[in-house]
Amino acid sequence: MILFNEIAYGPIHSRRLGLSLGLNTMPTDAKLCTFDCVYCECGFSRPCLHPKLPAVEEFKSALETKLNALKAEHLTPDVLTFSGNGEPTLHPEFLAIIKTTISLRNKYCPEAKVSVLSNSTQLYRDDVREALLMVDNRILKLDSAIDSTMQLIDRPVNKQLTVSKIVDYLKTFNGNFILQTCFLRGSYEGQTFDNTTKRELDAWYSIVELLQPKEVMIYVIDRETPVKNLEKITRKEMEDIAEVLRRKHIKVMVTA
Repeated sequence: MILFNEIAYGPIHSRRLGLSLGLNTMPTDAKLCTFDCVYCECGFSRPCLHPKLPAVEEFKSALETKLNALKAEHLTPDVLTFSGNGEPTLHPEFLAIIKTTISLRNKYCPEAKVSVLSNSTQLYRDDVREALLMVDNRILKLDSAIDSTMQLIDRPVNKQLTVSKIVDYLKTFNGNFILQTCFLRGSYEGQTFDNTTKRELDAWYSIVELLQPKEVMIYVIDRETPVKNLEKITRKEMEDIAEVLRRKHIKVMVTA
């Protein structure tokens, strides 16, 4: 499993985004997330009684130091990507962090995009929605259109969370976001899941059509996962899923 022990790390070559400088608003020694996904590269969450989140000034100092180092190496990232050790929007000063990031991006690498990978659970917060509207790419997760499957794959801390609540949050962006879905099959603790069945896909297609995101990113597991018996979906299956949306003139990126 991977934990990022820095606020600004990389850059790494992202399968989807190019040369990506990672940004971590969560603790550098523990995962902190509202989901505990069966496929999370950070592993399952462990008890963390007093998680230490970076202060805005600490975040600014770390990012500026990294950007200066990259400039000295003549490296320019394509994207500054919020991901890290959990859900980045959980930080109570997320809006201030986004404003700081945009200011430093404009100073050091104005052509780079700012992207946020989010599980969509904090979209009920006005400050999070405001922050996300400021960035270039809002990449928002929906792994299943069916509650029981979402609960099995994403394992939300809030067991009352429903797909309809997530969809209501996503509607507020009026399509101005990227929808992200991981397709997989497997089982955990005696329960099986497969978000590629006809029932699953029909429900998912309906939500995608309702939301009309500017792009859909679908991908497969590619790194070590905390649950060991997960099945990687084939590229052909992924392209078949994408083709249904492409016929409806919805842009799709497949990473398989």
